[in-house]
Amino acid sequence: MTTVVPTSEEDPVLYVVRFTAEMSWAEAGPEVAEQQVSSLCLEAQECMVAGRWLDLASLMVTSADLVFSKASDKDLESIFTIICNLVKKPESLDELLEMAKLLSTKIAQQPNDKPALRLKILFNLYNLLENPYSRFIVYKNALKLAKEGKVIEHIFPSFRKIDSLLKEWDLGVQDQRELFLAISNIFKEHKSSPKETLKFLTKYLAAFSGEDSHVLEEAKEEAARAIIEFVKAPDVFQHDLLEMPAVAQLEKDNKYASVYQLLKIFQTQRLDAYLDFYTTNSALLQSYGLVHEECIAKMRLMSIVDLASNESGRIPYSSIKDTLQIEADEVETWVVKAITAKLIDCKMDQMNQVIRVSRYTERVFGHHQWQALREKLATWRGNIANVITTIQANKVTEEGTQALQGLAIR
Repeated sequence: MTTVVPTSEEDPVLYVVRFTAEMSWAEAGPEVAEQQVSSLCLEAQECMVAGRWLDLASLMVTSADLVFSKASDKDLESIFTIICNLVKKPESLDELLEMAKLLSTKIAQQPNDKPALRLKILFNLYNLLENPYSRFIVYKNALKLAKEGKVIEHIFPSFRKIDSLLKEWDLGVQDQRELFLAISNIFKEHKSSPKETLKFLTKYLAAFSGEDSHVLEEAKEEAARAIIEFVKAPDVFQHDLLEMPAVAQLEKDNKYASVYQLLKIFQTQRLDAYLDFYTTNSALLQSYGLVHEECIAKMRLMSIVDLASNESGRIPYSSIKDTLQIEADEVETWVVKAITAKLIDCKMDQMNQVIRVSRYTERVFGHHQWQALREKLATWRGNIANVITTIQANKVTEEGTQALQGLAIR
């Protein structure tokens, strides 16, 4: 097999052009191949002399793409290393951005052909770039390649530092939306983490805050999907979806009003409200892949939280039994489930048949909850200030008493 090992003084760029051209035209016969190879090399030289780096990159990546199935992985990596290094040539930012877009798009356009290698080449290209937005262009194509080529496990590590990447890229709102939606779809495709799917879908919806109704309409379908993801997620009990304009618009929407009603039940009401809803909307829930028994289980836990927030920290076993619509001997089992899910902290008083709640998780943390937290902090600050004042006053009194005692001894 032929290998990319330059042995002459020929420029590496021209060597790659010649190497890929010869491999591409090898089956056409010597006469045709020689003419095509010479033509491509001449065109590449003209681009280099004229400083037409974008045209040169286009010429090289097109030729290289033709030999992807013929060359070894090692050769392909060498070829694309030389091609990708062209991004250091342009002085114009616009030309650099176009080059980053061209190269990353070409590399990612056949995701089923050596996808892991293509992804590695894209990451190499990313690291060669210094301009933040050009890096984002490459990353976006890497996401597309990873999803379509089914090599998303290689892209997962980057999600852990997405916040720092966002600061580096300094993206506009439209780019942020595209990014968050793409990542959310990758998690959905992987089916490994409903919580992460919902997390990035929520970031996408949050990027519509402050927009008018016409723009918000773009997010209707994803807003409905976020609601379904929230209801499905067995370990997500608190969310701010109701506070989001992109979600609130569904309340009066002909298609999604029932989905919004379902969200409202899960975030503000109890099991009986869900069961009433299910009676008339069972087909709707089935169409979204929601399992009735799983919804009941989640609503029972939500109902315990609601009881904790409305019973001044003391909940009779009988209230839990009636609200959750369970047998008396199941009460403690469901309380333990709520504790395990970190929804409440409590002690079970079996003698008096009550649970005493010391902490519970808010189902919605919106303006009202922030205001209540602010009031608590103000109260705590006032109490601490009073304690400090009392300690200081006692200290002054004690020092005065000691001084008088000293005088009396003398």
